[in-house]
Amino acid sequence: MSAEEKENLLLARFASVPSLVVALSGGADSAYLAWAAHRALGAQALCVTALSPSYSAHDRAVVEEFVNKLGVRHEFIETHEMDNPAYRANAADRCYFCKDELFSALDELAHARGFAAVAYGVNADDPLDFRPGHRAAREHQVLAPLLDAGLSKAEIRLLSHRAGLPTWDRPASACLASRLPYGTEVTLERLALVERGEAALRGLGFRQFRVRLHDRLARVEISPEEMPRALAPEMAVAIADRLKAAGFTYVALDLEGYRQGSLNETLSPAGPRTARTARGT
Repeated sequence: MSAEEKENLLLARFASVPSLVVALSGGADSAYLAWAAHRALGAQALCVTALSPSYSAHDRAVVEEFVNKLGVRHEFIETHEMDNPAYRANAADRCYFCKDELFSALDELAHARGFAAVAYGVNADDPLDFRPGHRAAREHQVLAPLLDAGLSKAEIRLLSHRAGLPTWDRPASACLASRLPYGTEVTLERLALVERGEAALRGLGFRQFRVRLHDRLARVEISPEEMPRALAPEMAVAIADRLKAAGFTYVALDLEGYRQGSLNETLSPAGPRTARTARGT
């Protein structure tokens, strides 16, 4: 089935849902789902973005630009995963507690406003990854329209581009807590430090990166395409200076470059190469 046929299937299936709350994080998948729900359901689709200390100001700005450009019905709400000790403990299932809080809040909103269902933007590639948040979605009976239509990440980017969505080529994004190694407590101070570090890299013009926090050391992952620029002597000095100004004591450039889920490498008994299939952070 072609990407276009899958999109038609997606839009047709929305006809069976009288109204819908869509979890909108601002990534390519959730943005495409928001567009599709808006196209099929109009004002009967409400896109909702959860604000918390692990959600960056940059991501919020991306969402605001997106909803203003498309004119979709949208609201911000607050979630309180930081109140949960199990989330702050940052074990390998941290994402479960985050998504459980999110979907609990969306369930409450949907019930109070009379919406028929809640949906989120998991795609056909995601079940191959290590993503504990999917368990929370199943427990809350959250709809997965992109997955049900069989849409892959590549197809979503293609269709988003054709629809003129500004998020079509947005780099993969994840919450700020995903920059902390498992077992490192999630605190407001650590999240703010990571956010300042990544804002510094963005200010230097980098597009795809992560600042992984290891105590007071910033392990910087840069996409392979951007690595030559990062390794240039003057830029390397600039990266170190900016990150130290943000609050880090030491700065290290990871020579393997950016890869999703690099902190999951510690979870696999088979070693880092195998664990890289556990993406998403």
